[in-house]
Amino acid sequence: MKDAGWIAAAEFVRHPSMVGSAFPASARMVRRMLAPLDWSNIEVLVEYGPGSGRFTFEMLKRMRPDAQLIAIETSQAFAAMLREQCNDPRLVVVEGSARDVRSYIRAEARGRADCILTGLPFSTLGDAEADIIMHETALALKPTGVLAAYQMRTAICRLIDRNFAYVQRDFEWCNIPPCHLYWAASPLKGPKTGERFDPARNGPERGS
Repeated sequence: MKDAGWIAAAEFVRHPSMVGSAFPASARMVRRMLAPLDWSNIEVLVEYGPGSGRFTFEMLKRMRPDAQLIAIETSQAFAAMLREQCNDPRLVVVEGSARDVRSYIRAEARGRADCILTGLPFSTLGDAEADIIMHETALALKPTGVLAAYQMRTAICRLIDRNFAYVQRDFEWCNIPPCHLYWAASPLKGPKTGERFDPARNGPERGS
């Protein structure tokens, strides 16, 4: 079996615009990204760009026994590695683009997603492609659904603000590279003022 680190480095060299980093996410960042999510209420989860599976395997540990994780990966090497390393029936690995997320959900699950996690580097995607992916993401989520995103840069902010009403932001230094963290809710609703999103409650929290 090829080492996951070597595959990650090779895929980053081959497709730098689609692979956010040559280094796997740190354990600390994974914990911080996943901690606010309400795992008891997540039935359908989608991951864009699972890569070497650092988030994938940690999400499977937290998911309900009857939940499903659809991992959408553009890299054949990453997809093959995930299928080889994980035989959990809750995981479905598909090779394709995040812009087709609704088609994959229809094929593999009922209804829309409760949560979509992404580390896709929106800063390196073309504007049109980034707009399509984010709008399709909002359409693929339930009204109570959450988008969780980790990004090296802040290009995703305008896309979130255009497609979600609430967003909570954070930053993780203990990662190579350090990352901006986002949890966004209320897809396809106009932004509200004077409210703060609490991702664990899937709703707005009043605050300054």
